[in-house]
Amino acid sequence: MILFNVPRTRRRRLGVAAAAGGLLAALLTAAPAAATPDPGDAPPASKEIPKSAQAEAREAIAEGEIPAQDEIVHSNNIRHVAHVPKEALTGTNSDLAFQGRYAFAGNYDGFTIYDISNPKSPMTVSQVLCPGSQNDISVSGDLLFLSTDSSRSDSSCNSTTQPVTEKSSWEGMKVFDISNKRNPRYVAAVETACGSHTHSLVPEGKNVYVYVSSYSPNAAYPDCQPPHDGISVIKVPRKAPHRAAVVGFPVLFPGEGPDGGGNPGGPTNPGVSKTTGCHDITVLPSKDLAAGACMGDGILLSIKDPERPKVIDRVQDNVNFAFWHSATFNQRADKVVFTDELGGGGAATCNAEVGPDRGADGIYDVVGKGDKRKLVFRSYFKIPRHQADTENCVAHNGSLIPVKGKDLMVQAWYQGGVSVWDFTNSSKPKEIAYFERGPLSTDQLVTGGSWSAYYYNGYIYSNDMAKGFDVLKIDDRRTDPARWVKMRELNVQTQPDYFD
Repeated sequence: MILFNVPRTRRRRLGVAAAAGGLLAALLTAAPAAATPDPGDAPPASKEIPKSAQAEAREAIAEGEIPAQDEIVHSNNIRHVAHVPKEALTGTNSDLAFQGRYAFAGNYDGFTIYDISNPKSPMTVSQVLCPGSQNDISVSGDLLFLSTDSSRSDSSCNSTTQPVTEKSSWEGMKVFDISNKRNPRYVAAVETACGSHTHSLVPEGKNVYVYVSSYSPNAAYPDCQPPHDGISVIKVPRKAPHRAAVVGFPVLFPGEGPDGGGNPGGPTNPGVSKTTGCHDITVLPSKDLAAGACMGDGILLSIKDPERPKVIDRVQDNVNFAFWHSATFNQRADKVVFTDELGGGGAATCNAEVGPDRGADGIYDVVGKGDKRKLVFRSYFKIPRHQADTENCVAHNGSLIPVKGKDLMVQAWYQGGVSVWDFTNSSKPKEIAYFERGPLSTDQLVTGGSWSAYYYNGYIYSNDMAKGFDVLKIDDRRTDPARWVKMRELNVQTQPDYFD
């Protein structure tokens, strides 16, 4: 481990050339981003697009339909108050977590701790070099948790990429002591089946339970064998994190055969990912609930017993959802927003060809009581601005904006930027604010944009994959009451009761 210490809303009418359509189809039918034999830790390679699509992007910029390359645009009710470019960690930026006056930013090369006591001037406190995609990040008390979902030579921060077909390869969870923010200490590593693409914390007094989501098993992978139809549960004693260990692997999709009982995907359900694990789980401890986004399935779980989560309802959308990516409860836990990461985050899906119902959010009401609760679909939401075919854009990570009596959310859309939207009426969601940059390139599809956009103590924080750390301020009567809600800690995948 190496430590670096440092003191507008409109719908664009972009056309889609036939050749570009062929490229898009190829991208969308490809498997989403996943653990592969030796993915390394680099971002996806740039993709050439047809000259007709390149010309179309340049024309749209010239006519003011989309921002110019790297130009910043936003609605009148959002201000861009700070930007911190990448420093020592030059890899892909990923998720965010918060505690007190600190923000913790994941990066494929490790993680950065920022002092955000003055949100208009964030200061870098420390940077830790510890490669391993995608370094999904959470914090609880003095502990920081980091996911590794690329095959490594060992569990150390000095590891190198190694084929997953080798039994000695390592993937899983890393745990750091962050009692000294300027000098985090690596204290534990726990190997998990198929690695850890993402994780969610269930804090329980003396222990922290970690739900580890991973997927894409293969009979050729010694530590990632099919069927992989559940999640790993790790128990971490707060006072003895070195004793962290897997305490169970609850099966969420029981079924016969080598693939378990999840969505079979294609060819039964063309264009839909086969369920071979979960991508992300969001827990709501105050309600003993969790919602899982599991490739081809969306699930609602009871977590009354944190070591043994139990599925109480399961839904599929084999028409418009390609890959169930993440989930967000509203405050009353009577709605769940699921996201569809069509194209795995590397495709241009915010355009006229794909339309408003794919690569979007799906809003579900939670009806009934107890273990008889059901998920009932109400509507889709997608940003109302078309992007160029050189911009990867799809629904990604977001959080609630805590306003009593309202269901408001801020959300990242990669190069589609940051969107603030209202789903108080489940059937009629609407955008109320946005922020975005122009395309990284007008010649190639270059992966970038906001990975995560979260609301924390009066500000919106965004981790841009390519550009760095952004701070936004929203000034709107609909979101203003949230300023009075102050959190001591926030991991978005461990949703708090904001008004308790």
